[in-house]
Amino acid sequence: MRLDRFSNPAFQRGRPRWMEALWMLFAGTCFSTWLPGSRWRCALLRLFGANIGRGVIIKPRVRIKFPWRLSVGDFSWLGEGVWIDNLDQVTIGSHCCISQGAYFCTGSHRWDKETFDLVTTPIVIEDQCWVAAMVRLAPGVVVRRNTVLGMGLQAAGEYGPDSVYQIDSSEPRRRSRLSR
Repeated sequence: MRLDRFSNPAFQRGRPRWMEALWMLFAGTCFSTWLPGSRWRCALLRLFGANIGRGVIIKPRVRIKFPWRLSVGDFSWLGEGVWIDNLDQVTIGSHCCISQGAYFCTGSHRWDKETFDLVTTPIVIEDQCWVAAMVRLAPGVVVRRNTVLGMGLQAAGEYGPDSVYQIDSSEPRRRSRLSR
C-alpha cells in the first residue's frame, strides 16, 4: 500500500460538511461527555437525522460518528463508552443492550491495493440482543434475534439466532426464547 496515493472519491458522507462540523461541535462539547441524561441525547440524535425509538437509554461518553446513519429500536440501551464508528448504516433493533465499551466499526481498507481504498459495510443487530462489554464488531456483522455476544468477543460475520457466543467457547450455545 502507498498512503500517498490514497483516494476516497466514492465515499459519501451522507450530509454536507457544515452539518458534520456542527455535529462534531455538539458531540465534543456535550453529547460524548460525562453529562447525565438520556432524553436530551436522544433528541439531539434525532435532530441530526438518527432514527431513535421510544424509551431508548443512552449513557454518558457514547460516541457516534454520523447520527444520520444510525437507527435504534424501542427500549434499547447504549452503555457508557460505546463507540459507533458508522461510516455506513448501523441498525440496532428493539430491546437490545449494547454494553460499556462496545465498538462498532463499519469501515476498513483494501490493504492489498496500492491506493488503500476505503470499504464500508453496514452492521445490523436484530431485536432482543445483548452485545456485552468490550465487544468489537467488524464491518458487516449481523447479529440475529435473541443472541448474546459475550464480553470481549471480536465479532466478524453472522451470529445467531437464539444463541450465546463467548470467548471461552468454540461453539455457540443455543438458548430458548426469552419469555415475555
